[in-house]
Amino acid sequence: MHRSKLSRSILLALGLVSAGGAIAADAGTAGTSSSGNAAAPTQLDAMLVTGTRASNRTQFETLAPVDVFTKQDIQSVDSTDLKDVLAQLVPSFVVQRLPMADGQVFVRPATLRGLSPDQTLVLVNGRRFHRSALLGNRGAQAADLAQIPTSAIKRIEVLRDGASAQYGSDAIAGVINIILEDSPGTEITAGYSQYAQGDGGSRDFSARTGWALGDYGSLALFAESSNSDATSRTRQRPDAIAFQAAHPELDVPNPVQRWGQPELESRRVGFNLKANASDTLELYAFGLYSHSDGVSDFNWRNPDTTTGAYRTTSIFPGWNLRSLYPVGFSPQYGNTQNDLQLVAGLRGEITPKLRWDLSASYGRNAIDYSLDNSINASLGPDSPTSFDLGRLTQTEKNANADFNYEWDVAALSKPVNVAFGAEFRQETYQVRAGDPASYAVGRGAAAGLEANSNGAPGFSASQAGQWSQRSKAAYVDMEVPLGERWSIGAAGRYEDFSSFGSTVDGKLSARFAITPDVALRGTLSTGFRAPTPAQLNTTSTTQGLDTRTLQIFTSGRLSPSDPLAQLLGAKPLTPEESRTASLGLTWRTDLGLSGSVDVYRITLSDRFSQSASFAIPAGTPNPLGYTSVDYFTNDFDTTTTGVDVVGNYLRDLGAGRMTLTLAYNYNQTRVDNGSTSVATNETQRVLFEDRLPEHKGSFTGSWDIGAWSLMARVRYYGKWTDSTGNATGDIYQQFGAMTFLDLAVGYRINEHHSLRVGADNVFDRYPDEATFQASRGLIYSRNAPYDTDGANVYAQYRLTF
Repeated sequence: MHRSKLSRSILLALGLVSAGGAIAADAGTAGTSSSGNAAAPTQLDAMLVTGTRASNRTQFETLAPVDVFTKQDIQSVDSTDLKDVLAQLVPSFVVQRLPMADGQVFVRPATLRGLSPDQTLVLVNGRRFHRSALLGNRGAQAADLAQIPTSAIKRIEVLRDGASAQYGSDAIAGVINIILEDSPGTEITAGYSQYAQGDGGSRDFSARTGWALGDYGSLALFAESSNSDATSRTRQRPDAIAFQAAHPELDVPNPVQRWGQPELESRRVGFNLKANASDTLELYAFGLYSHSDGVSDFNWRNPDTTTGAYRTTSIFPGWNLRSLYPVGFSPQYGNTQNDLQLVAGLRGEITPKLRWDLSASYGRNAIDYSLDNSINASLGPDSPTSFDLGRLTQTEKNANADFNYEWDVAALSKPVNVAFGAEFRQETYQVRAGDPASYAVGRGAAAGLEANSNGAPGFSASQAGQWSQRSKAAYVDMEVPLGERWSIGAAGRYEDFSSFGSTVDGKLSARFAITPDVALRGTLSTGFRAPTPAQLNTTSTTQGLDTRTLQIFTSGRLSPSDPLAQLLGAKPLTPEESRTASLGLTWRTDLGLSGSVDVYRITLSDRFSQSASFAIPAGTPNPLGYTSVDYFTNDFDTTTTGVDVVGNYLRDLGAGRMTLTLAYNYNQTRVDNGSTSVATNETQRVLFEDRLPEHKGSFTGSWDIGAWSLMARVRYYGKWTDSTGNATGDIYQQFGAMTFLDLAVGYRINEHHSLRVGADNVFDRYPDEATFQASRGLIYSRNAPYDTDGANVYAQYRLTF
């Protein structure tokens, strides 16, 4: 089929087409041996667009490590949540379940190389994907990968290296670039999965269709839905057993609260369009929209001990909460999320050597919170039992101008690739107040009845508001081929923020080919992550259960600009700054064996976290009844060292093809200085250093023979340490290493129909029990870096045409 001159030149510049014109996705494993003969295919020859702006740069030739995961890799993981997919595929990527952890139940934190979730930049088709509206662990505000439909993905490229000089804020740990499907054809998938314990049933459906628009481009449409039932890995709380014994006339639910995954429904749609306006001009656009509804349990309120809600007073004569909730109550926390990303652009060429790309994007994430089965006790009989807690909204607008020039230098056999451009970005964060009853301090508060909706106070009128931040940036990125063996790269970026000023970052890279099939590579770079408007300006209130006293406590997280926070020592936030060094060896052979080993060191200064908790000073007004308060702060310096090992082996086995893949990461973080050096904030040191496994790896084997495909994957997680917060301090517990086995078998009925069945965690393994959480019914730690619900069995049907 005819392809226009512009279309091919742009694809060539982006690395999607080889010099000979073969599409990378189709020719992705063609290699050449040192002798010039055709080599056995390896996993290091896929064409890339992430981490390089040079033409014809393959995975093997990159100056920094990049993992490439194909559609088949993505489909080998039974999940429609992209975070779970990456957790199984990327050795240094970890995601937690976090049941009963407020908004993090639905927007789960995911980390690369053990760093903060918002220190990894997420791109879709090379364009920045917006953040979630949720501020999660230690205030991190990251992009929510779960909003991107997995069925719409053509491949994923993961740059495991600092890249702020190339891409801007957030790219400290690396870059995840999701490339959307654009090929013609239709694919429909229906699947069902369930845990061995009989709960957590998930019904998943996806459809993708694409058309080639003659010689003028392509259009792909996506749709995906998922309905997941809740899971429960819970024992009856000891105090609930005692309450039942003391009140035999009542029928107390068993269990009174549930620890597990939430009930969740989600719908996702999208499109990906490319259209040639002429031989030298192409229009492109893509959009993604997601809607989800979920419900999660909160801690049970015991009528005999929750005096702040069950107290009787003369202020409300004749009113007793026992008449409404005689066996106590577990608030039901609701999350409704709407997510939108739209990108449009034009690209073309001024000359065959000079190409340009102009684009604009709009991203918005809005989360509405609700609470049912609750009470604002201070309002007495006038209190509702269901509350609108308010809305959080993150909005981002980006405009980019990118240019790429192939500069012919007489002394060099190949042209120097020079990329340069500019970016404008605006972030806006908005907090909408909830129902007045969700944050009201009623007249019953004077008698000790707790104010606010019990379980999760709503956003108050004083917390509501809208804040914006703008940034302007310019960059230059060069790659220079110095003969057949040496390649060097240099990048620099200047960025100015309206909230705190400017920053300049740089990166140097080099690659030396020892032989045509063995190469050394290394990088040195500086980076930064700018605090967001939400982190700079917002406050929040949370409630928790003290596992020693079983009393509810209320914590406040204040804005650094709050007068009380400043009284306690808060200072204006500044960007986190990083220095990264990496050195690696990569290889490929004629025998189908390829791989890489990369060591790295990342030093972070002014690292972002939460301060130690402070008691409210005597005489300070405390209408929300805070037990303690803290604030966001730049308070820690850390050093992260590690090694990534990736190996692939492809060969014919009998009448089929066997693929073996090893992926291993060792990652250690140590606190150099900061308030963790004093006992008042020991929790933060533990969270930085020990909350995630230092060792994580997987070994995957697959065998395709005729219509059959077999897959086995072993996943390994090293030991880690958990903590639980209480009103009077924290408790710690160390958990040992865990190994899981996943198996799957697929059968292609004919060219259109195929089936796949499998099981994750085949041996139904569970970690050690969380002894410090037993008082509230939890069995396995909610902070585990892996699924703690046991074996999961699934079946999937796929139709393609």
